[in-house]
Amino acid sequence: MPPEPTTEYDPTLGEKFIFVTGGVMSGLGKGITAASTGRLLANAGFDVTAVKVDPYLNVDAGTMNPYEHGEVYVLKDGGEVDLDLGNYERFLGIDMTSDHNVTTGKTYQSVIEAERAGDYLGKTVQIIPHVTDDIKRRIREAAEGTDVCIVEIGGTVGDIESMPFLESLRQFASEERDDDLLFMHVTLVPNSMNGEQKTKPTQHSVKELRSIGLQPDILVGRNEERLNEKTKTKIARFCDVSTDAVFSNPDVDDIYKVPLMVEDEGLDEYVMERLGIADNAVPKADRSQRWRDLVTRERDGSVKIALVGKYGLEDAYMSIHEALKHAGIEQRTDVEVLWVNADEMEEKHAERMESADGIIVPGGFGSRGAEGKIDAVRYARENDVPFLGLCLGFQMAVIEQARNVLDLEGAHSAEIDEETPHPVIDILPEQKEIDDMGGTMRLGAHETQIEPDTLAAEIYETDACTERHRHRYEVNPEYIDELESGNMVFSGVSGRRMEILELDDHPFFLGTQFHPEFRSRPDRASPPFVSFLEAVTEHSDEETAETTSEPTDDDTETEATI
Repeated sequence: MPPEPTTEYDPTLGEKFIFVTGGVMSGLGKGITAASTGRLLANAGFDVTAVKVDPYLNVDAGTMNPYEHGEVYVLKDGGEVDLDLGNYERFLGIDMTSDHNVTTGKTYQSVIEAERAGDYLGKTVQIIPHVTDDIKRRIREAAEGTDVCIVEIGGTVGDIESMPFLESLRQFASEERDDDLLFMHVTLVPNSMNGEQKTKPTQHSVKELRSIGLQPDILVGRNEERLNEKTKTKIARFCDVSTDAVFSNPDVDDIYKVPLMVEDEGLDEYVMERLGIADNAVPKADRSQRWRDLVTRERDGSVKIALVGKYGLEDAYMSIHEALKHAGIEQRTDVEVLWVNADEMEEKHAERMESADGIIVPGGFGSRGAEGKIDAVRYARENDVPFLGLCLGFQMAVIEQARNVLDLEGAHSAEIDEETPHPVIDILPEQKEIDDMGGTMRLGAHETQIEPDTLAAEIYETDACTERHRHRYEVNPEYIDELESGNMVFSGVSGRRMEILELDDHPFFLGTQFHPEFRSRPDRASPPFVSFLEAVTEHSDEETAETTSEPTDDDTETEATI
């Protein structure tokens, strides 16, 4: 007998499934809604995981432009994935793998490779059942061993790209018992000019969903405010759900407060009842309140951080924004991020740089904005402003040191200037013969050995750390001795590779070849970000003290009046 096709899957994998779809428009926040639901289920004692389905033909997010899709988030196994998986890791407090991101490209590639290998035993390969079976297999395997798996379908219902995935969900519904899965549909409930909450877009979205055989069990309405009872009743009537199954997800000033909002709505209790797991939940009075305590913690002060990059949108640097927020929670400090365009820093952003209490130069690729980033490093070094350089920011700090401290004229990265006389940053040796761009960098979690009695050792409080990487270039070993001849110290190494740098005569100057922001969590802030924010707060206090110690004429008059 010939072997069974490798695309068969075990329909018993996984316990309970929540499928989250979106309607009306993209960018509604269905990922945050799904992650918040998962957070509440985790608080109730359940082991929760998540899968993000992205219906694009890219195999992964690694080659996608941040302007189009936001940052590329890196997982511990080196998977380059959609930024929503970063939110799932942060909300659920888990480490995911590339298996938790299912794309059209990944699925089609697998099916075509299996067909070329003859695994289908001569059958005609079709969307149904071969592609849909592969999709279901991936979801079930990612769910294995967990209590609840939340599956977010990217895009909007009605998109042609999503059809094979929605068909897979329809098949799921016929394979599972009713209490083993539910469908949650997140949709926009806009306001009319007179402030009325309009339900028609939701009605049309649900009609589209039902036309392909899917009936939502839960509807979550996105609006600036909570949905009123009249709106909920109307949605329930026209979308064939009970009023109890219609929930609000209003706008909040911090995404980490969304679990609190939907908890107040009773979403978690309804989900547990619907899935038949309420009796196994931790009693409500005994559930952890740590999340609520963290996100509602009072702040004692505020600081300004200049983020010097080339992508003028927050999603392109989402994990950095979130890591700063996490450090702010731990330090009880509000963090205001000042966007500084590296292309226009000298002409338009000098004032922002001067008003910042700290400076971050983030990761990136290519030549655009490089000189502005190097200028930002120089400003931080010469003015004793706390500095944190991440990946490319680490490399820009090396170049700045070579040029302006060691007088290596024309020093640069070989990535940016192939003719540089001093390639202090050069391509990784194992990258020289690689032509493909996707998934070929040094990716994922790698261990770094930390030198004792250094700032890095003080930050991590240990002699090693494991952080996530995404780079093709590194410090050129031929220049290490010269770079360390001054005040620069490479305090973290991985074999022959330089991973952490610092300056021994600066209040706080740290660069990391890795991306510590990817492992930061609200309840476990990244050590480099926490230490950076401590230094920033101290710098801000010193600046304030210097300002107040020199009273102006106005100050004198005020004191006299008092």
